[in-house]
Amino acid sequence: MALKKYKPYTPSRRFMLGYDFSDITTNKPEKSLTKFIGSTGWRNNQWRTTSRFMWGWHKRLYRIVDFKWYDKCDIPAKVASIEYDPYRTARIALLNYADGEKRYVLAWKGIEVGDEVMAWEKAPIAMWNRKQLKDIPEGMTVYNLEVTPFSTGKIIKSAGSSALISGRDEATGLVFIKMPSGEVRKFNKNCWATIGQLGNEQHKNVVIGKAGRQRWKGRKPHILWKNMNPVDHPHGGWEAHSPIGSKRWQKSFSGKRVAAGMKTRSNKKWSTKFIVSGRTK
Repeated sequence: MALKKYKPYTPSRRFMLGYDFSDITTNKPEKSLTKFIGSTGWRNNQWRTTSRFMWGWHKRLYRIVDFKWYDKCDIPAKVASIEYDPYRTARIALLNYADGEKRYVLAWKGIEVGDEVMAWEKAPIAMWNRKQLKDIPEGMTVYNLEVTPFSTGKIIKSAGSSALISGRDEATGLVFIKMPSGEVRKFNKNCWATIGQLGNEQHKNVVIGKAGRQRWKGRKPHILWKNMNPVDHPHGGWEAHSPIGSKRWQKSFSGKRVAAGMKTRSNKKWSTKFIVSGRTK
């Protein structure tokens, strides 16, 4: 995938970068694998805002993506098309299974129409097959990783991301995974993961360029906290663009301390015991 530059006939177009969609093979999704979700406007049943600075987006269809694969063990499939998904940063691929079923999966780096994939413990160590961690050798990169065995892929699903299998403990049956953030975590050896790296890695270089493209995504203008009223934020209530007025430290919307270097993750989370070393990013 490559990015497309625009002719600067307006100031917003001068630095804008977008997709050229050269990796997309079809413009129409599989009708049986789509549904319309709609939007709540990020408000609850009492019409109160639950997520600020969000409102309205372009109408779009949700593609039903298969994050499991293990319920189609030992059934080969071929890539029929590579498509755009408006609900995620990565591309998706339409698989045609040998038994006639069709499913969407996340598209990996270097994908081509006609590639054969399989989810099975005896499947070859190819850069797109899905296997359990116990069957994947050390040093391989994986994505779409489960947290609990035989559930569904929960993490490492954004464009260009991957994790590294850095080691394993045969006595306890745990596998050490180095996450994209640099954090090393322990996972059950029976968790499923897809070998390889997700495609569309140039997504991080996209430049929005104008506020209108953000509104199409459902994002409203985001103002500084110190320009708000005191009822809206602890930093608000001062004259125009004055300092925040707090003599101690910066605060969040709920009034908690968020000064630089302050950790916000609770150590009481159930998953803390699986962290071997902290993140570096």
